[in-house]
Amino acid sequence: MEFRLPSVLAFLALVIIASHAVLSPEQYWNYMMPNTPMPKAVKVLLYPDLTEGKSTSVNVGGGGVNVNTGKGKPGGTYVNVGGGGVNVNNKKPNGGTSVNVGGNGGGVTVNTRPKGKPVYVYVSPFIYNYAATETQVHDDPNVALFFLEKDMHPGTTMTLHFTENTQTMTSATFLPRQIAQTIPFSSDKFPEILNKLSVKPGTVEAEMMKNTIEECEQPQIQGEDKYCATSLESMIDFSASKIGKNNVQAISTEAEKQTPMQKYTISAGVQKMTGDKAVVCHKQNYPYAVFYCHKTETTRAYMVPLEGADGTKAKAVAVCHTDTSAWNPKHLAFQVLKVEPGTVPICHFLPQDHIVWVPK
Repeated sequence: MEFRLPSVLAFLALVIIASHAVLSPEQYWNYMMPNTPMPKAVKVLLYPDLTEGKSTSVNVGGGGVNVNTGKGKPGGTYVNVGGGGVNVNNKKPNGGTSVNVGGNGGGVTVNTRPKGKPVYVYVSPFIYNYAATETQVHDDPNVALFFLEKDMHPGTTMTLHFTENTQTMTSATFLPRQIAQTIPFSSDKFPEILNKLSVKPGTVEAEMMKNTIEECEQPQIQGEDKYCATSLESMIDFSASKIGKNNVQAISTEAEKQTPMQKYTISAGVQKMTGDKAVVCHKQNYPYAVFYCHKTETTRAYMVPLEGADGTKAKAVAVCHTDTSAWNPKHLAFQVLKVEPGTVPICHFLPQDHIVWVPK
């Protein structure tokens, strides 16, 4: 896949980051949350070369900014800023294009079939006012992420997999807030957004972007505060406003290595995070980093140690919802766990590129 962002955005980003008058995203993190560790899920969106087996080189000049990730290996990411827009190409032998964010990032899956077939889009299982489709119930790897809180104890075995999402749209990095604020983010401005980011209408990437914006514009469910953060700075501000300034930390799921689907067993040392409130931010499918964040008063967060059948160890973030009465009755979790809305706490592990904000 290949993305090209307009050179004006690259130029403005470089000017802003170089400016002494404006804090970079990392500096803003340190200013707002001094001495607070930055989880890997944030670091990789600031420093893409932290991704295993990848490197990033930046070349400024001669028509824009070029960012090349991948050490020249097949499957690396190449982003050219200033070369004429955002382009995504992922050609399959059968002539179709498939972009899957569900197995890795918990987001949208978009499939374009051979010519003449419609585009199929389904939504994130972490947006609770949507009903799951039959395909999602039977085929979505995210069904394994849901479980009941009573089962979260040492010895419980679950079938999971940990993979870093290398699809370009979902591995897109943060823009400085000052740049993100210059780009519209609303359905009524969608033609302008496509033009600004040089994305062709009707393409797979345009459909994914449209779906992300529409999800962000959906009404929040009862008892929920929601917000789509288009920069790290705005995500920090929203989370701090809900958890408490100077009293917030970020955590994310981390695994020793990427693994296929396999059995994982919960080990001793399950840790409940402080308080019964959390802001959960889910990575969305967009050319730059956008997170769907929501906070309720009926959420508990845990750090859960896991060990895979192959010996791989992971520390997974689990979020448990104690009141699901406002969720869609046909949500994926109810269909998988065979329970009714509002009856028992429902938990789910978070993919590695999602972030949870909790009290210190």
